[in-house]
Amino acid sequence: MLTKGSPLSDSLRAKIDSGDVLIGVIGLGYVGLPLAAAMHAAGYRVRGFDVDPAKIDSLSRGENYLRHLGNEMTRVLASSDRFDATADFATLGEPDAVLVCLPTPLNATREPDLSYVERAGAQIGTTLRAGQLVVLESTTYPGTTRGAFLEAIVAPAKGGPQPGLTLGTDWFLAFSPEREDPGRTSHTTSTIPKLVGGVDTASTELAAALYRRAITEVVAVSSAEVAEAAKLLENTFRAVNIALVNETKLALEAMGIDVWEVIEAASTKPFGFMPFYPGPGLGGHCIPIDPFYMAWRAAQMGAPARLIGLAGEINHAMPGHVVDRLESALAARDTRLGGSRVLVLGLAYKPDIDDVRESPALEIITLLRGRGVSVEFSDPHVPRTHAMRRYDLGMASVDLTAERIASYDACVLVTDHAAFDYGLLARHARLVVDTRNAFRAFAAEMGERLVKA
Repeated sequence: MLTKGSPLSDSLRAKIDSGDVLIGVIGLGYVGLPLAAAMHAAGYRVRGFDVDPAKIDSLSRGENYLRHLGNEMTRVLASSDRFDATADFATLGEPDAVLVCLPTPLNATREPDLSYVERAGAQIGTTLRAGQLVVLESTTYPGTTRGAFLEAIVAPAKGGPQPGLTLGTDWFLAFSPEREDPGRTSHTTSTIPKLVGGVDTASTELAAALYRRAITEVVAVSSAEVAEAAKLLENTFRAVNIALVNETKLALEAMGIDVWEVIEAASTKPFGFMPFYPGPGLGGHCIPIDPFYMAWRAAQMGAPARLIGLAGEINHAMPGHVVDRLESALAARDTRLGGSRVLVLGLAYKPDIDDVRESPALEIITLLRGRGVSVEFSDPHVPRTHAMRRYDLGMASVDLTAERIASYDACVLVTDHAAFDYGLLARHARLVVDTRNAFRAFAAEMGERLVKA
C-alpha cells in the first residue's frame, strides 16, 4: 500500500495500478530489450529508445539482433500497438516511467566510466516533467543514483520549461539493478527477483509497484544505495570465488594435481562448500567489471577492498596463463609459439550464446598475435568479430573439418559450446589446450595431445 504522498505520486500510483502508463526503456541491449518485452507482456505500453538505428529497424521487422533470445519476442513487439522504438530522445518527456539500461564499463585505468549513464541523465533532464518516475538499472557503485545520475538529470533542467520540480514530490527516482544472465533458461526477466531502492520512500514504492505487474517477486530495500551495493556484492562474490579456484588451479598444476577432480571431490560435502570453476578469464559485462566498481568506491571512502582488488588481478591474468600453457605444450613438441598456427575455439564469453562482451578469447587472440602467432577462430554462434571498445580483430569464424583441424599446431578451447564436435576435434587435433575440461571424455585416447589450462 502506497504511503499517502503528494498529489503527483498518488496520481502516478493510480495510473500504475490501472496499467495505463507508458514506459520508456533507454538502451535496447542485453538488459533493455528483455525488460521492454517483460513490461509489454504485463500489459504496459512501452517505447524503446536507442542510438543505434539498426536496432530500431530490426525491431520494426520483428527480427531479434540478440540471437539467444529468438525472434518470437520481437515478432510480438513488432505486431503490437503497445510498443514502438525510436532514436528520437526528444520524446523522453512522454513516458510516465523511464528505465535506463545502459553500459557502465571501465576506463583504461579500470575506473568506473559513467559516461553513458550521465548522457542519458542529461537527456532525461531536458524533457523532465511533473509526474515522471526515473529508474536506473545499470550496475554501478553505491551513491551513483543519488549522486552523478541525479546531478546529470537536474543540471540541464535548471531554467528549463518546468523549473523548480521537487524530487520525491513532483518527480521520482530509484535504482533497480538488472540481473540478466544471457543464455540461462532456468529463469527469465520476469521470474528473477527484482531489487528496488529509491532515493526516498515515494520513489521506492512507485518503482516497486511498477515492476510488480511484470516481475514475479519484487524486493523493496531501504535505499538506492542498498540496491546498488547488493548488485555489486552478488557479482563480487562470484568473482572472488572464481579467483580462488583460478589461483588454486595454478598451485595444483605445479603439484601435478587436476583441479577439476579436486573440485568434484570437494563438492561431495553436503554443506559448507559451493563449487566454482576455473577458466581462461572472465567475460560478460558483470563479473569482470563490477568488482572494480566496488573496489574503486571503497578506496574513495578510505576503506581499501584488498581482497576484491587481488581477485580482479588473478582473474585478469588468466588469458596470459593460457598463452603460457600453450607455449609450454608446444615447446614439449619442439614447436615454437612464434610462427605457429593456432585455432581458438569459442569467441563468446560463455557457452551457447553470441555475446562476446569482455570475452577472454579476445585477449587471448590479441596476446597470441603479439607473440607472432597466426590465429584463427571458430564459433558456431559468432560468425565474425566486430569493433569493440578495446578490440577490432577483423576476423571471421572458420568451419571445422578434419583437414582444417589437423592443419593447426594447436587448438585452444576457450568456450565450451555444445555445438562443437568434440569427438572430431579429439581425433584430428595435433594438440588441444582445454581451459574448460570439455575434453575429459577423450583424455585417454588423446594422451599427451590434451593439455589442461
